[in-house]
Amino acid sequence: MAKEASGASPSRAGRAPTRRELREARLRRRSLVIATLSTAIVVGLIVLLVPMAPGWERVQRAFFNGEIFWRTLPGLLEAFLVDIMIFAWCAPLIAVLGLVIALARDARSPALFPLRLFGTLYNDIFRGVPVILVIYLVGFGIPGLGLPRPWNSPYIWGTVAVVLTYSAYVAEVYRTGIESIHESQRAAAISLGLSHWDVMRYVVLPQAIRRVIPANMNLLIALQKDVALLSFIGPVELLRQAGVYKSLLANFTPYLGAALIFLAVTVPATRWVDRMIARQNAARS
Repeated sequence: MAKEASGASPSRAGRAPTRRELREARLRRRSLVIATLSTAIVVGLIVLLVPMAPGWERVQRAFFNGEIFWRTLPGLLEAFLVDIMIFAWCAPLIAVLGLVIALARDARSPALFPLRLFGTLYNDIFRGVPVILVIYLVGFGIPGLGLPRPWNSPYIWGTVAVVLTYSAYVAEVYRTGIESIHESQRAAAISLGLSHWDVMRYVVLPQAIRRVIPANMNLLIALQKDVALLSFIGPVELLRQAGVYKSLLANFTPYLGAALIFLAVTVPATRWVDRMIARQNAARS
């Protein structure tokens, strides 16, 4: 039996491709050639036509100055560490608060209706107000009460503003995952004697959280970028440091350096999320 089983796979692997497989292979090669040629043409046109613009030399000096780029890059990387630190303490707070708000919105007992109403109002308010406006209101308003140090720190209240805003979005993602669990699973768990919270803890949440990981990862990528908005209330992170260099050197190249640093983080993370979504879709199909 073992020999037969071991000999079956080589025969299947060594069989001649069917006419359909050959046609699909030709179509893939043709698509690859067309995509490569079209990309090369577009890139070539950009490389040839952009330098022919009348103000290209001024733009090149103002935005693509190699000497300024390399001189300011170490300072930009150091300032980016502030972005990473703020992101590192915001992300777990958002995950926890978002889950609490989602559970509040899922409360089904009539006695807990005020909790459900609070969750609904919270999401409506903080998803409806732009994040930069929340940062201004919290970051300038609360320290304006005359709080002593360190409680008037823009790092603290900037973090609070970001956490409040992103928790509303994460809560909606969690709620989508919770509602994706079929009611029959809840009913089966309740019939076994589990309470509502035990059903949520042992049956619903483990599945829901696993299903919404890719969507929440997309929000984390957006959070990494929006941390830069805290520069408007004081913290000297990457965006603010680029602005300082721009003012000192009268050149916009530091902003290009800041953009490249953000891209170096967000592009690999985005591709990773795409692979996670593709694997999740393949597992469901």
